[in-house]
Amino acid sequence: MIWFTSDTHFGHENVLDFCNRPWKSIVAMNDELIDTINFWVKPDDTLYHLGDYSFRMMIQDAADLRKRIKCKDVHLIPGNHDKNWAQPNISWVFRVENPICVLKVEKRKLVLSHYPMADWQGMKHESIHLHGHIHSQGVQYNELNRMQGLFRYDVGVDANGYRPVCMDEILKWFEGVPCIGRVDWHNWVSATENVC
Repeated sequence: MIWFTSDTHFGHENVLDFCNRPWKSIVAMNDELIDTINFWVKPDDTLYHLGDYSFRMMIQDAADLRKRIKCKDVHLIPGNHDKNWAQPNISWVFRVENPICVLKVEKRKLVLSHYPMADWQGMKHESIHLHGHIHSQGVQYNELNRMQGLFRYDVGVDANGYRPVCMDEILKWFEGVPCIGRVDWHNWVSATENVC
């Protein structure tokens, strides 16, 4: 099975406050996020982490946390807080992907990036754009995208109950939704102006 997550921010104490995360300490957050990944993602599954794996951690400490994740096949799409994981002494930690990674799974194109995009490859043909970065909380952002026929989904932990999301869940989320194929700026602004 293929899984997606983003913005774990391991080691980043300030994320507890600015994202209203429920833990009292960064150690508790790190431990529970890893336990949650291990609960959902099996060792032979594939996990795509869409950036901001850690922040304000020594690279070896961040690598030691990765050792605790039981999934063997973990890919990283780099985020703005990620270290250079291509260094020879730590290149084993992740399969580092390009900043925009395109997958074809079950006849469906997925466009992965740390950052949300307004337009992406295959958008008119129901390709799905997965991203992180924005720390949306709860389902509101993903629901707004679905209501507008935008196949764009925030896989970040803050938007998904602090757990990874599997491919099947994402396909089901958009099942039966008519794809608009292009962002209509006027409609997008109109649909979101009363949200804040």
